[in-house]
Amino acid sequence: MDFAALSLPSPLRRALQDAGYSQATPIQAQAIPPALDGHDVLGCAQTGTGKTAAFALPVLANLLGQQPTKRRRVRGLILSPTRELAVQIVDSLNAYGQHTPLRTAAIYGGVGQRPQVRALTGSADLIVATPGRLIDLMEQGHADFRAIEMLVLDEADRMLDMGFTPAIRRIVAALPAQRQTLFFSATMPKPIRKLAGDFLTDPVEIHIAPKAATADRVVQSVCHVRQGDKPALLIHYFERLPMHRTVVFTRTKHGADRVAKGLTKNGIQADAIHGNKSQNQRQRALDRFRDGTVGVLVATDVAARGIDVDDVTHVVNYDLAEDPESYVHRIGRTARAGAEGHAIAFCDPGEHAQLIDIERHIKTPLDVRDDGPGLLPTPKPQPKSQGGKRRQSNKSRGGQQNRNNAQSNTASRPRRNAKPRQRQGSGVKAQGQGNHDNSGTARPRRNRRRRPAAG
Repeated sequence: MDFAALSLPSPLRRALQDAGYSQATPIQAQAIPPALDGHDVLGCAQTGTGKTAAFALPVLANLLGQQPTKRRRVRGLILSPTRELAVQIVDSLNAYGQHTPLRTAAIYGGVGQRPQVRALTGSADLIVATPGRLIDLMEQGHADFRAIEMLVLDEADRMLDMGFTPAIRRIVAALPAQRQTLFFSATMPKPIRKLAGDFLTDPVEIHIAPKAATADRVVQSVCHVRQGDKPALLIHYFERLPMHRTVVFTRTKHGADRVAKGLTKNGIQADAIHGNKSQNQRQRALDRFRDGTVGVLVATDVAARGIDVDDVTHVVNYDLAEDPESYVHRIGRTARAGAEGHAIAFCDPGEHAQLIDIERHIKTPLDVRDDGPGLLPTPKPQPKSQGGKRRQSNKSRGGQQNRNNAQSNTASRPRRNAKPRQRQGSGVKAQGQGNHDNSGTARPRRNRRRRPAAG
C-alpha cells in the first residue's frame, strides 16, 4: 500500500517523501488505519518488518491533531526494553515529525537525569522510556502522567523476558484509564497475550507472520566446531567471505570483549556492546558500526533487538542462543528492508541440544558448512524413543533370569570371597602388619584355618 493512501497529515507525508519512503510494509498498512481511527491495536510481526513506523506515525498524527492550548505536557508514552532501541525510536520520531512542532525525548539509565526530568515536567510532548529508569523518576515524584493520551509498548515479549512485567504494570496503573494503547511484539506467547488483555480495550489484532517465523531472505547455516576452535574459524570466514557489516553474538559479556579483542588483534576492526558498557560507549560503538568505521559489532542478547542498522550482511551466532526465539531475533539483524542476509551458527558438541531446539522452532534444518578449519562431522541423531523401547523389552524378557543368575552366583561364591569383609569389619590388620590384635575375635578364626595345614 502507498503511504499516500493512509490519510496521514501532510507534515508526516512530507517527511516520508524526504526520507524516500513510498510503500508501506504489511504491518504498517494494517496497523496505521485503525490506530488513526483511535482503536487499540495488538500487533504481532517479526523483527525487521517496520513496526516502529507502524506505531510512530499514528502516534504523531493523533497528537498533532489534538494540540493543547496550554503549556506543553507529556501526552504520549512509548515503553522500550533497551536503551539502544529507545534512542532509535526517538531518532525515527524526530525524522517523521521534523515538520511538526512536536517534541520527543528519551529516558533511560546510565546518563544524568536532569534533562530527563525537564522532559517529564513540560519540555516534551512524547516520551520514549525504558521501564527501570522511568520507575526511578516516578518514585522521585518527577513524572506527571495526567495528560497521557497514547501508550505504546514496543517489543513487549522482550520486556517480559527481561523481567519488566512488574514495572510495566506499575507504570500503566499510573496512567489515565481513558487512553489509546498500541501493543507490539515479535511473538505472542500466552503471558504476552494475557498482558495485552489487561491493558487493551477491544483491540484490532494484526498478525503478519506466524510464530517463530524467521526472515525469508536469510540464508542459514551451521558449523559443528569445538569451542576452542571457534576463534580460528571466525577469522577464517572474515578472511574468505564478503562479511562487510557483521554482527557476532556471544553468550556472555566477557565473551563479547574477548571475541572483539581477538578480531582486532587479527586486523579486523570490531567493537563490543553489552550491559557492562556505559551508555556513551554503547552509542559510540553503534555509531561507528553504522557509519562503517567498524565493520564488526560483537554483542550479547541485550542488543539483539536494539541494533537497527541497514545492510548487515552477516550474523554469526558465535555461541548458540539459550532459547530458539532469541536465535530468531538475532538473525533478524540481517535481511532487513527486503535485503538478503546470511546467518552462520557455531555449534559446539555441548550446544547440540540447543541446535535441535532451534531447528524444531523454525521448522527447518540448518545447512551444514564444510568450508572451514576445525569443523567436526555432523552428529548422528540419537533414536531415543527406539532405544528406550529396546531397553524396556530386554528388561521384560530377561529381567527375571538376570535376578536368578545373580542369586545363583551369590550362593555359590566361595567363603574366602566374603571373609575379607568379616575381617575388615572386625578390625583385623592386613597380612604383614604384625600378629598383635586387640579385637579378640579374629585371631582364633585365623588359627583354626591354619591348624589343618600344619598337620
